[in-house]
Amino acid sequence: MKRQKSFLIVCILIMPLFGSNVLAQSSKLINEQYRPQVHFTPKAHWINDPNGMVFYKGVYHLFFQYYPDSTVWGPMHWGHATSKDLIHWKRQPIALYPDSLGYIFSGSAVADYNNTSGFGKNGKIPLIAIFTQHDPIGEKKGKDNFQNQSLAYSLDDGYTWTKYAGNPVLKSPGMRDFRDPKVMWYEPQKKWVMTLATKDRITFYSSPNLKKWKKESEFGATFGAHGGVWECPDLFQLDCDGKKVWVLVVNLNPGGPNNGSATQYFLGNFNGNKFIPVNTKTKWIDYGPDEYAGVTWNNTGNKKIFLGWMSNWMYANKVPSEKWRNAMTLPRVLHLKKISREMYVTSTPLGELTKIQSKQITIKNINLTKTGDLSDITKTQVSIPCRLNISLEKIKNFSIIMFNDEGEKLVIGFDKKMNQYFIDRTLSGKVDFQNQFGAKHTAPRINETGAINLSLIVDESSVELFADGGLTVMTEIFFPGKPYNHFQIGTWGNVLFKKIEYCSLESIWP
Repeated sequence: MKRQKSFLIVCILIMPLFGSNVLAQSSKLINEQYRPQVHFTPKAHWINDPNGMVFYKGVYHLFFQYYPDSTVWGPMHWGHATSKDLIHWKRQPIALYPDSLGYIFSGSAVADYNNTSGFGKNGKIPLIAIFTQHDPIGEKKGKDNFQNQSLAYSLDDGYTWTKYAGNPVLKSPGMRDFRDPKVMWYEPQKKWVMTLATKDRITFYSSPNLKKWKKESEFGATFGAHGGVWECPDLFQLDCDGKKVWVLVVNLNPGGPNNGSATQYFLGNFNGNKFIPVNTKTKWIDYGPDEYAGVTWNNTGNKKIFLGWMSNWMYANKVPSEKWRNAMTLPRVLHLKKISREMYVTSTPLGELTKIQSKQITIKNINLTKTGDLSDITKTQVSIPCRLNISLEKIKNFSIIMFNDEGEKLVIGFDKKMNQYFIDRTLSGKVDFQNQFGAKHTAPRINETGAINLSLIVDESSVELFADGGLTVMTEIFFPGKPYNHFQIGTWGNVLFKKIEYCSLESIWP
């Protein structure tokens, strides 16, 4: 073992997750190993990309790529869940099934308030789902037009759907990767705009009625990261110092900053026809390996709420959960912030998360110069899931270590010399299901001055790191043989912690 000089440890002893108190609290929960308690998962089987996210009549609809017959990827359906607060979820029946045109791949949903589609009846506003249909037969035959865009509509607020008889409404021009439509209403020109992933770039289409589409322009052939195919785009506006800025989100697989799947974005202007970037710098919504296919909810006004799939295509089919496979990230609110005249998208946990927070303990202005037991200070035992907020007065090295009695550990921290945050899951537990899973991942500190502020949301098998107001974000999953039941905070030298705040999180499942 490598010896580290002046390593100061503050121990937070945590009760075992399956102790008597937790068992009593969790008697009604789905209690499989690794099952997230504050993140959305299906009851069983496979999920990937979030789809069709739309807010309507006080309800947030989440559709998602779902295979109801296995825990590995297969013929895609649209699963469905609803929420009134984006924290607690109600699982709904499957919304869309494959048909003769193919599997139901990713897409979006909108509220057609003006009934431009003509699907509305008797004064009912139609919700319209726009999705890719993937023809597996055409793919096997080597055709290049097996992905096309189709519609379905709902007249009961999104709970049941009827597919349009005229599908597909946008046929492939002869391109194998032609998918994941994200549609929005562009008010200045009274038209719908579709942002579509087309191999190594984005193609914009427009329509007056969601049925007839024309090509407007392309973007991205010479911009951004191109380690893999572009997927799951999104286009929306955010405010920066009173000015509206267009944000183009593009998911990429592979080619992320820590290998595999990731979400990049561009800032610029959009005139209803073309997207013009303000610069060509590649930026990332999340630097961790386990946020992908992230897009925002439609119909939420100026508040943009983002959700991603919490996995990576390098190993998504192999992770060691049994009855279900993969989860969603927590919903995140997006903003723009200027750092040295450069604009960045920030991501922060949804404020509604406070609904499930309890046992909040705050310790201020602690100068760590020797080993100390925080359980004596907090007068409480700590358990997962939880939220841990840490603020440092000055930029210093530090680490947060979660570990169990088997010696498995997850290490999270900041490296001052490299000016980067890191998450190391090399010894986190089960890592042998894929040769790149057990690794240390890093992310740059974008805000290079001032105090360090770090917020961690820790669940049974995941951690989401939000640093410096969401300028740097990392998402990681992990699979310890036994739950982590100890925390340590480590420093190298004298470190003043302005604040250490802990609160437990209640399960979102009844």
